[in-house]
Amino acid sequence: MAEQEFTKYPITCEGVSTDIRIRGIGKNLNYEITLPEFQLPTLALLDNIKSKLIVEMDISGIEVFDEKVIAKLKKQFTKRAEELIVEDLPNISNDNKYHLISKLIREMLGLGDIEFLLSDENLEEIVINSSKENVRVYHKKFGWLNTSIKPKDEAQIQNFANIIARRVGRQITTLNPLLDAHLVTGDRSNTVLFPISSKGNTLTIRKFARDPWTVIDFIKNNTLSSDQFAMLWLAFEYELNVLFSGGTAAGKTSMLNVCMPFIPQNHRIISIEDTRELQLPDHLYWTPLTTREPNVEGKGKVTMLDLLINSLRMRPDRIILGEVRRQEEAEVMFEAMHTGHAVYATVHADSLLETIRRLVNPPINTPANLLNAVDLNVVMFRDRRRGMRRVLQIGEIIVNEEGGKISAKPNMLFRWNPITDQVEPHATSQKFFEKLSNHTGMNQAEINKEIKSKKSILNWLVKKNVRDIFNIGKVMQEYYLDPEFVLKAATKGEEAGKVTPKEAKHKKMKRK
Repeated sequence: MAEQEFTKYPITCEGVSTDIRIRGIGKNLNYEITLPEFQLPTLALLDNIKSKLIVEMDISGIEVFDEKVIAKLKKQFTKRAEELIVEDLPNISNDNKYHLISKLIREMLGLGDIEFLLSDENLEEIVINSSKENVRVYHKKFGWLNTSIKPKDEAQIQNFANIIARRVGRQITTLNPLLDAHLVTGDRSNTVLFPISSKGNTLTIRKFARDPWTVIDFIKNNTLSSDQFAMLWLAFEYELNVLFSGGTAAGKTSMLNVCMPFIPQNHRIISIEDTRELQLPDHLYWTPLTTREPNVEGKGKVTMLDLLINSLRMRPDRIILGEVRRQEEAEVMFEAMHTGHAVYATVHADSLLETIRRLVNPPINTPANLLNAVDLNVVMFRDRRRGMRRVLQIGEIIVNEEGGKISAKPNMLFRWNPITDQVEPHATSQKFFEKLSNHTGMNQAEINKEIKSKKSILNWLVKKNVRDIFNIGKVMQEYYLDPEFVLKAATKGEEAGKVTPKEAKHKKMKRK
């Protein structure tokens, strides 16, 4: 069976463009990248320039936490590197000069050739197992792939780890061989040094989405329909508590993130995460908080519990909790729910029933009566065979008392049908719409009308292919200023196709 090329696409890293090819036989695919090649005299020249730059710019011990700071540093670095290159090679062409500068930036301020992989938006994960193996990547479309990049030696992998550690003011050594940190771009990295990792030094990078998913993407790729998203919109608008469950990489945080624009713009949002993954529209009143590991002396650790307790002193309207793992976190979370804060959190569980079991049993061990504060539970599912993520179940948690014993059970409102690939109604609500009615004063007919209106707006955005987070945020902002006008624009858009979300604000001002 002959090798086949499945796709080819360009990427750009530090001003240098190259092509990515996915080739292979059957399911045995490789990720091939064409890297610039340099002759030995050129490499010797670059080593000499590196030495000069290290002395002049003193970048070896710099700590960088802000992407703007690193951008400014790269600009200064590029200017000085260009001067040194022209000084040694006065007749060099601009194309070759920029290739050399790019290589210097990648090696001195980044992770060498790994920077090309970080620039590929189609990748979710980058893994270095040891210097004996090629780098592996997880591609959004093709899954795990073996790349054509191979680390030079174990020292190079450890040097990558040292660069990452220095950027966040940490150290990784033989005595302290584990490092969990963030790159300046927000990507999360994890390093395990030899001999703890017995094959060799291991580096794993989970990439931060540059172009985050939105509700429109999820409707278009059939993760969830506009009917159910309209109901979630109503829940988020009127401050009901929602838990998102699912297995590893099932899309819990992604689903939580796409629902965030449903929150009104005048509500203060505090998010608490181990890794900064949420990306909210600029118009929202949002304060993101992230945990911190201790330094070499074991000091300075900031846990999720610390941030959760502190967030209650920050007058939040909405609290987003990255993942509930421990009893203390769950206790504070449910306390926040019961004291009037709208809380959204993720839980590692594969079904509605498993979510309840996870919450009421060790290590979380939450009393069953507290689960009554959860208004909706959305369960995500990842079909690895077909390479897709779906909402598996949407339901309520019903708390009952029988014979003096309090218990919690699920009431599944919707469930995914794998045959039709649709999320279908399963049972009637026992508490969601009643609580919504108590919060809003609307009767069931008015609630149904609201859901229908929101559905038409979402379908309008799907039809107009308005899918980036900025424009979704602008439409939601406009909706909370004048819902009737946005609904009217959506209706006209469906009929005539002449009104687009970007025109809404202009037309409103013109009307006034």
